[in-house]
Amino acid sequence: MADYSVKQIQERILSIMLVIDKVCREHNITYYLSDGTMLGAVRHGGFIPWDDDADMAMPRADYERFIEHGSEWLPEPYELLCVEKNKKCSGTFLKVIDGSTTLIERWGLYQLGGVYVDILPLDGVAKSKWRRKLRFNRFHAVKSLIYLRNRDPYKRGRGYTSWLPRLLQATVSNAALQRLLKRIQTKRTYEDAPFIADFDSGERSVMPREVMGKPTPILFEGHELLGVEQPDTYLKYVFGDYMQLPPENKRRIHGFDYVDFNHSYHDYHDTRTFR
Repeated sequence: MADYSVKQIQERILSIMLVIDKVCREHNITYYLSDGTMLGAVRHGGFIPWDDDADMAMPRADYERFIEHGSEWLPEPYELLCVEKNKKCSGTFLKVIDGSTTLIERWGLYQLGGVYVDILPLDGVAKSKWRRKLRFNRFHAVKSLIYLRNRDPYKRGRGYTSWLPRLLQATVSNAALQRLLKRIQTKRTYEDAPFIADFDSGERSVMPREVMGKPTPILFEGHELLGVEQPDTYLKYVFGDYMQLPPENKRRIHGFDYVDFNHSYHDYHDTRTFR
């Protein structure tokens, strides 16, 4: 694990969030603070104190338009990191990164970039629980294949655990698996479905579309950003008793493998091999 302070990384993340907010307001892109970031806004007025990432969400149409035009809208040094812009990208959703920094999440997983904010697409899901269950199972199966294809095949040695990653790397492209994942996610549109979800967050994110509703101002670290219309209902869906602090041994932090706040990942000499 890299030696960095949570406060230091939060300051960089907040700068990215403010840029995203400005761009979205200028170009009429709908976004919401989501997941733990929405929880932090309500419970702490900003970051969860031990959190070293941030999450936003966009309805699929806004998400796609942001990807299409984000590179021209974002000022330097901010960049898009996603498979649509980089076929080697192993992530399954968009990240907006600070290109003046370097960050490696896991040493054995291909993902070189900078300090980031996650932006997740919101898609429609069926009213039927068993139909939803089937789609989520398919999604997580393909996501697992993407992970295996893009990690060091010898992460757990050169025995049988390396066989599937090596087979995937030899027979299927990352882009093909990512296209399959997107087809699963976009079977129902956000605008026409009674329920919506962020697939990466799992079935806990399934809720009526009106819970997200109209993006609603909320203070985050002293800045006005946009959250969901029904925050109490949203947080109960995602976290249950959300005002209860978790015990200290359950307070998750990413624990990134490498962080450099002073040098761009473009200048980082990456000696890792995955093929």
